[in-house]
This record gives sequence, structure tokens and C-alpha cells, in this order.
Amino acid sequence: VQLQASGGGSAHAGDSLRLSCTASGHNAGDYTLGWFRQAPGTARDFVARVSVSGWNKIYADSVKGRFTISRDGYKNTVHLQMDSLKSEDTAVYYCAAMLNYYTERVEAVDYWGQGTLVTVSS
Repeated sequence: VQLQASGGGSAHAGDSLRLSCTASGHNAGDYTLGWFRQAPGTARDFVARVSVSGWNKIYADSVKGRFTISRDGYKNTVHLQMDSLKSEDTAVYYCAAMLNYYTERVEAVDYWGQGTLVTVSS
């Protein structure tokens, strides 16, 4: 499975940004898709994930109510709409694909996309 991410960039606190990631390859549609992020000097952390059907979604507490994940099943594309951005959202964001929906451990990710930098200035 290959993951191609797009979006990101720079924003001011309170602004919005949107990330997208398209999964391709054998059985790409069988994977839970999600996002992790890594700020400088910190570990990679879970942000949000969406099930194969697109109906079930889980968010990290730090982004709940501000970020919205969605999935276009036909295109195997996942979007992360990031609203009310804060400076602490600054990080490299990584698209992820995993067979197991019921975990957010980094070790459980089967495939990673290339990172995309999000910078939020206060």
C-alpha cells in the first residue's frame, strides 16, 4: 500500500488547514486510515483514525472538537480538516494505514505516508 499525502503549510492560530491522503495498491480499501503527528524532539503521536467503512472515527483528546477526519471510500482518500488551530498543533503530520482499527499504537501501523509539515504561529 502506498500513501500519498498533500496539504499542510503555515497558518495562524485560529485558522484552518486541510490534509488529504490517498491510499493505493493491493487491498488498500481494507485498511483503517489515520493521522499521526510528530513535533520536534517528541515522539510520534496519534491524532485521528477512520474505519474502512468511514462510519467509525476516533480522535486524540487534544484535537477532539477541532479536527474532523473523513474518508472517501471510493477514492480511498482520507481527509483531516483542522479548525481552530493552535500553536501546539505545529508538527509533521503522517498519514497511516493499519489493518487493526482498535489500536493507536505507532507499532501497529502497517504503512506510512511521507510527512507533511504544519506550522501554526500564535
